[in-house]
This record gives sequence, structure tokens and C-alpha cells, in this order.
Amino acid sequence: MEVPVIGKLNSPLPLILALMAGGIIMVGGVTYKIVETPTAEVELKDLTVSVKRETLTVEIEASGTLEPIESVNLSPKNPGRLIKLLVKPGMSVKQGQVLAVMENTEVQAQGKQAQAHFQKAVAELEAAKITIPSEINQAQTRLIQAEAQLEETQASLAKAQQRIPKDIEQIKAQILAARSRTQLAASRVKRNEELMKAGAITHDSFDEVISEYHNAEANLLEITQRLEQIQNTANPEISQLQQDIIRSQAAVSEAKIAFEERKRTAQAETSRLEASVTAAKAELERRMIQFQDTAIRAPFDGIITQKYANIGAFVTPSTSNSILGLARGLEVVAKVPEMDLGMLEVGQPVKIVADAYPDKMFQGKVIGIAPEAIIDRNVTSFEVTIGLVTGRNELKSKMNVDVTFLGKQLSNALVVPTIAIVTHEGKIGVMVPNQDNDPEFKPVTIGIVLDEKTEILSGLNSGDRVFIDIPSDKNDKKSQSS
Repeated sequence: MEVPVIGKLNSPLPLILALMAGGIIMVGGVTYKIVETPTAEVELKDLTVSVKRETLTVEIEASGTLEPIESVNLSPKNPGRLIKLLVKPGMSVKQGQVLAVMENTEVQAQGKQAQAHFQKAVAELEAAKITIPSEINQAQTRLIQAEAQLEETQASLAKAQQRIPKDIEQIKAQILAARSRTQLAASRVKRNEELMKAGAITHDSFDEVISEYHNAEANLLEITQRLEQIQNTANPEISQLQQDIIRSQAAVSEAKIAFEERKRTAQAETSRLEASVTAAKAELERRMIQFQDTAIRAPFDGIITQKYANIGAFVTPSTSNSILGLARGLEVVAKVPEMDLGMLEVGQPVKIVADAYPDKMFQGKVIGIAPEAIIDRNVTSFEVTIGLVTGRNELKSKMNVDVTFLGKQLSNALVVPTIAIVTHEGKIGVMVPNQDNDPEFKPVTIGIVLDEKTEILSGLNSGDRVFIDIPSDKNDKKSQSS
């Protein structure tokens, strides 16, 4: 794993011990013994390497698991028998979509009854809201209305007295015209009868003339009857208008009595009806909620992941007795060691390789870093959430993946092999050749530590040589001198 170490280290020893390979620790262990050992004839180029400047790309590797962005097990709100299952695992669903239905016959019947009660209560209240104020106002203004009605009736009587004679004269004129048309039609019948006998016209033409004569007679009869009707109804119409005047006068007295009575009962009746509506509405809402709860709906867009119950099963509202599993989206949750956390940031690109697709590389980016560490078997790590940029169709929930966090590139960095890093008396450094080409400890300040390369911030220059192995004769000489 690639390990970042930025700036000077206040306590470098624990970090170095965790990062360096076994060979480094062995080199560090014998460093003190060989510092003062005389130099033997050794091929320096085989035991040392040159310090170089290179471009380092910070990469941090970790393992992770694909997890849904959001997941839930769906259970009914109330216990009951499952009667419909409308989806299968793998199906995509939309928020609010009905996924399953619990038994609801009894609840539905109770809901209809509650709805009827509510509608009745509302109708009664609405009627009261209209009738009560109206009755109070009408009782107060009924006298004025009765007087207006009386005036209207009197005006109607006057119009009737003027209209009826005019109507009679008009109908009489219509009768004269109808008689003339009838006489003319009769003359045409006689003329056409002679023509038909002589063969000058056809029977059809003669039939048309006869039909016109009959129509004229019928029209004359109708107008005559209308005249008789008007003459017979003229007096009853006038009598009716006179009776209407009497009824309007009586309405004034009735309105005064109704006004006083309605004022006494209006407020109490309205309060009672409003309370009935409130109670009926609450009962209806309770039944509606019960009915709606029998339909298991998707709380968000997602994919059905599991089916836990079959039709006919009795299901209770508990996570251990669910109907379906629903998940939305995918993201990678990786555990990153505490020492690597400083090199991560939101938005950082990530390479993803799944065990199921070892030859494919998917892209992602860091979308979240956990604010609290996880300690497992004395190992401290942080959960880092990675959003998928590619692979949404191929990757599946719970797949194992390896991730590589891509950091910034460090150009012109002074680099030595990580195996060259040693410790001496609690200090970090390297072994460099002295004037006699013997290993000599030199403290350095290190920066980024990758698996095989370590950045040197101070203590060395480009072209310096450092030991990556210690000659065996140094150990022998040191043992003899001891």
C-alpha cells in the first residue's frame, strides 16, 4: 500500500516500523554495530544506489464492498395476510409505486361506511350554513320581499288585462287568414279533380293538392281552439293573481315569527353540526390511513433486491418478518488505514477493480469520508465512500472490489529506495559511504513513502549514493572488535 508522510515527522519510529519491510528492520537493527566498523574492499556499486529525482504519483490501495446508496426492508404497518405481490427481485420501481397489497376487505368496508357518515355530516353542515343565515335574513326581509311580490303581481295583473284582448284580436285575424287558405285549397281540389279525370295530371299530384287542403283545415281548427282556450282562461288567470297578493301579505307575519325563533336556535345547531363533521372526518381519515397502509409502496426509486414473503403469508410489522427488500443506487465503501487518510479528499478519482470482473477497470470518485474511525482487531481505519462514475450496469450490490485512490503527482521529487531507510537512536536516516566507503548513518527528513520509493525532503542531494545492503564482512569485523 502507498503511504503518505508529509513534512517533518515528530514521532517517525512507529510509522517506519509499520511501513518498512522485514529487510529494512534488519538493516536498522545492525546499523549501530557497523557504524564504527572499518571498511572492507567491497564493490560499492553493487551495495548502493544513486539518489535520483523522479515524478511520483501518489496511489493508495484499499479493499471495499459495493453497497446500496439507500436500502430498506419493507414490512406492513399492521399485521395481516399478504394477498398481492406485484414485483419480483431485479425489477426497477418508482417512488410511490404499489409493490404489495395486504388483505383489506374489512378495512375497505369500514372506510366506505366512514366516508358515507362524513359526507352526510358535511352535507348537513353545508345545508345549515346556507339555510340558517338565509332563514334569519329572509325572516328579517320577508316583509320587503312580500311587498315586492305584491307589486309584481299587481303589475302582472295589469299586463294580463291588456294582453288578453290583444291576443284574442290577433287570433281572430289568424282565423280569417286560415279560412281563406282553406277555401283556396278546396277550390284547387275541385280544379285538379277535373284535370286528373281528363288525364292532365297524375294521381300523386292530385294527392298533394288534397293533402294541402287537409292541412289548411287542421290549421284552421287549431287556431279556433286556441281562441276558445284564451277566452276560457282569461278570468281564472286574473283570479290567481289576486290570490297571490293575499299570500304575500300573509308572509310578512310568518317572517317575523321565524326570525325570532331562528336567532335562538342558529348558534347551537351550527356548533353541533361542526362537531359532527370533525368527528366524521377524523374517523374517515383513520380508515383511509388503514386502507392505504394495506398497500406497500416504494419509499424511493430503486430495485427490488429480495423477496421475503409469498402470497398468503401472515406478515407482521417487523424487520425480521419483511415482505421485500428495496435498494437505490450503488457506491463503494472502502476501509482505509488511518495513516493513509491524510492523502484523501472528496472528489479524488478512484480506480475500481471487482473480483467478478478482474480484467475491467471502473472509474469512481470519493464522495465522503467517515468522521469517526473503526477499530477492528486493534487496526484503526476509516470508511471512505466512493461514487461510481462507470460500471453502474455491470457492478452489483455486495461485490468485493479493490480500489486505488489516485493522488497528486509530485514532480522532481528526490527519491531513494524505501529499503534504504533505516533508524538509528530513534532517528530516521540512510546509510551513506564515508571517505573510506564504509556505511555511515546520515539523518534525513522523508516525505511521501510509496511501496518501493520514499521521498527525501532534506538531508541528501541528487547523485548521492545510499546503501541498500550492508557488506557481510562489516558484521564479522564488528564482531571481532567487540
